[in-house]
Amino acid sequence: MNPLFFAIFMVFVVAMLLLDLLVFHKKDHVIGLKESAIWTAIWIGIALAFAALLYFFADWMIPPTEPLADPIAYRHEVATEFLAGYFLEKSLSIDNIFVMIMIFVSFGIRKEYYHRVLFWGIFGAIVLRFVFIFALGALVAQFSWLLAIFGIILLYSGVKMFRKQSDEPINTTSHPVVRFASKHFPVSQADHGHDFFTRENGRRMITPLFIVLLVIEFSDIIFAVDSIPAVFSVTTDPMIVFTSNIFAIMGLRSLFFLLSDVADRFWLLHYGLGLLLCFIGLKMIGGECLDWHIPTLASLAVILGILVVSILLSVIIKKPSR
Repeated sequence: MNPLFFAIFMVFVVAMLLLDLLVFHKKDHVIGLKESAIWTAIWIGIALAFAALLYFFADWMIPPTEPLADPIAYRHEVATEFLAGYFLEKSLSIDNIFVMIMIFVSFGIRKEYYHRVLFWGIFGAIVLRFVFIFALGALVAQFSWLLAIFGIILLYSGVKMFRKQSDEPINTTSHPVVRFASKHFPVSQADHGHDFFTRENGRRMITPLFIVLLVIEFSDIIFAVDSIPAVFSVTTDPMIVFTSNIFAIMGLRSLFFLLSDVADRFWLLHYGLGLLLCFIGLKMIGGECLDWHIPTLASLAVILGILVVSILLSVIIKKPSR
């Protein structure tokens, strides 16, 4: 890892987050379809621009561990791995978006506060992803057989997703995060707008909105258990995994608002994501146990193919009524 590039990248991430919070979304408001579509396009465009930079400068940005025989081939492979990791994380994050929608609806959160909760949720996710990815990368470098274990977990998760209902309601009283927060912290029962903390009778308390933030963070941790090992099926370089994850989750908010009003239309996407997890799981198991080698470009084609076909079939085939 190039320390200078890593520093530049993190400065860019922090700058974009501050720009988002302090300039573009300084005031609470409901994010409309047009605004979310524009920001989704912007974030995808930024990720593609980063892939282009990798195509030309990957040997400086993410230096290889061994001397290069063909620098051009290395740059091409790194850029392709980044794109495969980015679109894989982006695809799997759609399932997390469905969960987030159910969390907000179940807790009765007003739509103008969605962005604020998601912003701080993603800020926390970036910190957690940094720790998780580089720790996992160090383990995989020492014990490559862990990839097969992750493959089995992903295969199980994929099969389980076929049986899971994407619109299962969230129990706001028995949820483990709610019970933990209520037991260990003073919780205000009043509505305090967009504030996460308040004072009542001189006592500092957390608000219901902060509990929703904790539930969002908890759901992201559960989601990361599947999504991060999945990206390691594309590349074992922690820096490529980290950058692809960061670009995907930084565009998560705009994608959330883009899908929130039409999520029910893409009813087959849930099954497509289950199929995608099964493919990645089999790829990891086969690569470690049977010495299978699926080119990164082929993996990228499968990822995009499953995503596109699932969306198209959802539009073409009418969802059966219950």
